[in-house]
Amino acid sequence: MEKSFGERLAKFRKAKGLTQEDVGDKLGVTAQAVSKWENDTTLPDPMMLKELARLYNVTLNQIYGMEEETTVSMKEDKDISKMLLKIIVDSADGDKVRVNLPLALIKLFVESGMAMPEFNGKDALKNIDFKQILTLVEQGLVGNLVDVTSADGDTVHIVVE
Repeated sequence: MEKSFGERLAKFRKAKGLTQEDVGDKLGVTAQAVSKWENDTTLPDPMMLKELARLYNVTLNQIYGMEEETTVSMKEDKDISKMLLKIIVDSADGDKVRVNLPLALIKLFVESGMAMPEFNGKDALKNIDFKQILTLVEQGLVGNLVDVTSADGDTVHIVVE
C-alpha cells in the first residue's frame, strides 16, 4: 500500500534520527506544523519542500512518492572477497552492458594504483570512482548504491551484493 505524503515525511525524518522539533528548528516552523504535515492535516508551503528534501537527503520525487527510495543497507562484517560489484548500463541507443566484478579484484586495482579496464568502450563507466565505492563497501554499505540517468537517456546502476 502506498504511503501518504505525511507518512513519507515522517519516515524520512525518523530515518535521519530527527524529532519534529529538530525539523521545525531547522526550517523555522513549529513542531506542531511538522506534526500536522506528518498527520496529513496540512501541507508544507511548496517553497519549503526543497528544504525538506535537502534536510532528509531525498529527492523531491521521493517526497511526492513518484520515485522509489534507493535501497542501501548496512551489513555487519561482510567478507569483501565474496562480494560482487554489478554495473548495469543501458544506453539510449539500445546497447546493454552488464559487468559483474569481484570486489577483491577492484580492491587489487585500487590498492595497486592500476587503472580499471574499459568495458566495451562505454564512456558511462569511465567516471566511476571505484576507490569511493570500495570505501563505502568497507564501511558496510551494500545494495543499490548508484542510479543515474543521463540527459541522453543512458542509465547506469551500480549494485553491491
